[in-house]
Amino acid sequence: MSIDLVTIGRANLDLYSQDIGAPFEQVTGFDAMVGGSPTNIAIGASRLGLAATVLTAVGTDRAGDFVLRYLDDEGVDTSFVPRIEDKLTSLALLGVQPPDSFPLSFYREDPADIYLAPSDVDAIDLSTVRSIEVSGNALARGPCVEAVHHLVDRAADHRITVYVDIDLRPTEWSEAADFGTAITSILPRIDVLIGTEEEFFAAFMPDPAPVMAGEPIDASRLPELATTVSDLLDERPGVIVTKRGPRGVTVQSAEGSIDVPGFQVEVVNTVGAGDSFAAGLITSRLNGLDWEGAARFANACGAITVTRHGCASALPTYSEVEAFLASSVR
Repeated sequence: MSIDLVTIGRANLDLYSQDIGAPFEQVTGFDAMVGGSPTNIAIGASRLGLAATVLTAVGTDRAGDFVLRYLDDEGVDTSFVPRIEDKLTSLALLGVQPPDSFPLSFYREDPADIYLAPSDVDAIDLSTVRSIEVSGNALARGPCVEAVHHLVDRAADHRITVYVDIDLRPTEWSEAADFGTAITSILPRIDVLIGTEEEFFAAFMPDPAPVMAGEPIDASRLPELATTVSDLLDERPGVIVTKRGPRGVTVQSAEGSIDVPGFQVEVVNTVGAGDSFAAGLITSRLNGLDWEGAARFANACGAITVTRHGCASALPTYSEVEAFLASSVR
């Protein structure tokens, strides 16, 4: 059986506030779904028609039961998800206060997913795999770090396209500099690097601590950042995709740089938009679109997602994206 996409990294049980606009302390109920960037990307890709597989780990707890059932219902292959004894499945709580406040709390003191091991990677027949997506957060701690490097090394033997979504989660890193070191370590072996301006700044610019702490980038440093990101092409990633929110994306490669505008929509919840974007980008590239067409398709996926409540539940189907693109004016 051919596998279009394998994602590797964390999986959460996500609890989303049902009280849109309410301060978190006034929330009266939550909707349960599954999250974690690479897991969302697998769900998004499955909804877009790909055969998607997750490489993650969950506990033997009730939350682990929920995650596996949810993924099965979404058509995502969980055959290679180990269950880790005496470890808990990761949990996330999210408030929803549109348009720009979405307080998020992670419960990841010692989560099961960081115990994914290289031996778990070896269970997959990579000769059947077309693409791999790595969460940069999976390089933070635990045996999962070695598992990621092992997967990427094996992918090279099979000439599999490897995408890395930088996926910055500052609380996972004890030192700001460790984040950049981890991302840099994997660059020579990947094909496509995806991130926001803030994530590129935190990974590759001097003094990343303010951005890691949530402070906005000093606008005067954006030209310096652009030069630094362009210079990364000398390392290895054949393509760099910079997400700029409603301003769209920039795709850079040895052939040059293109800017692809975003779509103007009413925002309900921005959480999950980047995962939806990545799922759309990978899907459209596997379907044969050029980078400009793939970025436009991915932008549409993200735009649809931010208009909906939830994260995994907000990810669009292929027909929904087609309808959105047919009716949209850029």
